[in-house]
Formats: sequence, C-alpha cells, structure tokens
Amino acid sequence: MIWVFLGVLFLFLFAGVPVAAAMLVAASVVLASLGLFDTQVLAENIINGANNFALMAIPFFILTGEIMNAGGVSRRIVDFASAFVGHIRGGLGYVTVITGIIFAGISGSAVADTAALGAILIPMMVAKGYKKDKATALVGATGIIGTVIPPSIPMILFGVISGVSVTGLFMSGLVPGLIMGLGLMTLWRITTNREHMETLPKASRSERLSAFKSAGWALLLPMIIIVGLRGGVFTPTEAGVVAAVYAFIISLFYRELTIPKVIEVLISTAKTTGVVLFLAAAAMVSAYAITIAQIPQELSMTLMGLTTNPTVMMLLIIVFLFLVGCVMDMTPAILIFAPVLLPVVNGLGIDPIYFGVMMVINLSVGLITPPVGTVLYVACGISKLSIVQLSKAIWPYFTFYFGLLLVMAIFPQIIMVPGQLLR
Repeated sequence: MIWVFLGVLFLFLFAGVPVAAAMLVAASVVLASLGLFDTQVLAENIINGANNFALMAIPFFILTGEIMNAGGVSRRIVDFASAFVGHIRGGLGYVTVITGIIFAGISGSAVADTAALGAILIPMMVAKGYKKDKATALVGATGIIGTVIPPSIPMILFGVISGVSVTGLFMSGLVPGLIMGLGLMTLWRITTNREHMETLPKASRSERLSAFKSAGWALLLPMIIIVGLRGGVFTPTEAGVVAAVYAFIISLFYRELTIPKVIEVLISTAKTTGVVLFLAAAAMVSAYAITIAQIPQELSMTLMGLTTNPTVMMLLIIVFLFLVGCVMDMTPAILIFAPVLLPVVNGLGIDPIYFGVMMVINLSVGLITPPVGTVLYVACGISKLSIVQLSKAIWPYFTFYFGLLLVMAIFPQIIMVPGQLLR
C-alpha cells in the first residue's frame, strides 16, 4: 500500500496537479484498493483536518509577517542591525543573519523571511561590492532559520498532525535556530575573508541609540512571544493573535501602514492561509488512509528490521528526509511523512519533540536544494540569478546544515537539554 500511495502521489505531482489534490487522489486510491472508499468519510476527514484550534495560529503569524513588511518594521530592524555591525568587514553579511534571526522570531515562515531580507539587503550588498551570488546565497540560507526559531509554522503543522505539544516544539527549536545563525556568520567570515567589500560608516553612539529606539518596539515582539509561551500566559494560537495585534499597533505608530496596504496585507494573508489550511485538510485524509492501510506499522517493521539503534535510525531518517526535501515542498512533506515515521520513532523511544525539531530542520534544508527548493526560487527571483548560479554559491551553507543535522543526531542533547530547560 505504501508504494501505491507514493506512486499515485508522485505521478500526479509530476503531472503538475496541485499538492493538496494529489494527496486526496492518492488517499482515495488507497481506500478504494482496500474496498473502503466512502465519499462521506472523505468529506468528514477534510472538515476535521481544517477544524483544529492549533491551526488558527498559522493565519495570525502569517498576518504578523505581512504587517511587519508593509508597515516599515522590517526596514527598521535592518537599520538597527546595520548600526551595530555594519562597519565590520563583511558587515552586511552579519546584518543579514542577525536580521534574519529577528525576523524568524516574528513570522515563522522561511519564504516570507527570505523575501523580506532579499528585497532590502541584496541590493544593499551588491552596491557595496559584495558578489551577488554569495549575497543571495546567504539570504537564502538565513531565510530557513524562520522555520526553526519560534513561532514556526512548520512546527505548528507537525504538532497538529502528531499530537505533540506545539509549545514544546517552539522552545526546543530556539537553541538549534541560534546555532544555525552562529554557524552562518562563521561561514560568512571564512568564505569572504579575502574579498574586497565596502563597509558602512561606523555609527556613533547617538545613531545607535536612535536606531534602537526606532526598532525597539519591533524587537520586543519575539521576546513577548517566547516569554508568553514559556510562562504559560498564552497558547501558540493566542500568541499569534497577540503578535498580529501588536504588529498592527506598532505599524500604525510608525505611520507607514495605509488603508490600501492593509487591504493588500489581508488579501495576501488570506491567499497563503487558504493554501496551507487546504493542505492540512488534505493531509488528514491521507493520514486516515495511511492508518487504515497499516502503512506506519509496515514501515516501522521494515526499518526496525534494519536497526534498533536510535542513533542509526535517526541517521537513516535524515538521509530519507533529505531525499524527500529535494523533490517535495516542506509543508506536504511534514503532513505526509510525520504520521508515517512517528510509530518508528516512538517504537525506539526517541523523544517525539526532538524528532519534530529534527524533521523541520531536515526538510528546511530541502528549501535551499534544487529542483524544488522554494526559498531558492524566491531568492533567484529577487536577485535575477539562475538556479545553477545560486546552487553553486549556496553549497557551503547546505554542507554546514547537513553536518549540523548529523551532529544533532549523534548528540540529541543539543536539542533536548535546552528544550527541557525552556519548557
């Protein structure tokens, strides 16, 4: 049945059928093969897939990111980072990573963060003598931190589909996300050490204070989300509401959010939310079909026949998810493979929160690998580079991320210990 499901799914995907529709067809074929196809059951699972309180966090975090970009908040965060590190050699690279980490604590979307970073920083970096391909590669590699640092939309989806605590996933993703950022800055220093690049003028103390005041309200938002979740003040869904309202208020304070911009923001948010929630609804049907066909049990028996060592199993899963990430976007990959792999993970005593963070990071790397890397295409669209040019420039960052995954598979404490302390 697993080959029937995957065969039909990829056949329709390669034929250009939308992912959600392909998932529904694949699930229907599996149920029909078992003699259990029923349109009423199909409809019930679609409705139940979207009727989930935790999923309500997604539109609010998407809205938050859209408001921040339209309200001039993103530019102020860039100015803040530039005032402190822009004068260092290769300083705009450090500005990119620092700004990306702050953006990650606001929007939870790799695509949104890459678009916001690229639109502001790629032209700035090119104007200062930075090579366009290296600047774009850094922006793309930084953008995927948005899926790891809370609030992370993919982690919300994993939590919903697996029944794992979303707050636990958020807190466990914080330290790995910061490690990713530090690694990128180290790599940037190594790869650009001998290149000639202009630096920004060193900001005076008064200019730094002014930049901090200008961005101060925006910088508070990630802290509000993390402290609120950690202290049990609000749930992830309520955190999304708080973030959206807060972003709207400070954008009004900056006086850059006009009525036409508000309308554009709401329309863009509705379109993105519609796509994500329809995928979630289709995934519930797929999960139902997969469960009925006992695919997780069969896969669990097969994989555990290869090894019962949790570390070796995680290494095998990393390779498998890397291959999946190369040919499938992150959201459907989580929705399809999380319910398939979780029985394997649980059977070996692997912490499901640790696995969820690893799965999200793993599939995030797929966002910067051809041929389906969404972040790669967004970065190319902004910089006007070809996929081949950007793929050559981004390989050092891809290599670092893959190496980091292997290290975290061998030493799971990197994720679990900080996560347990923060929960």
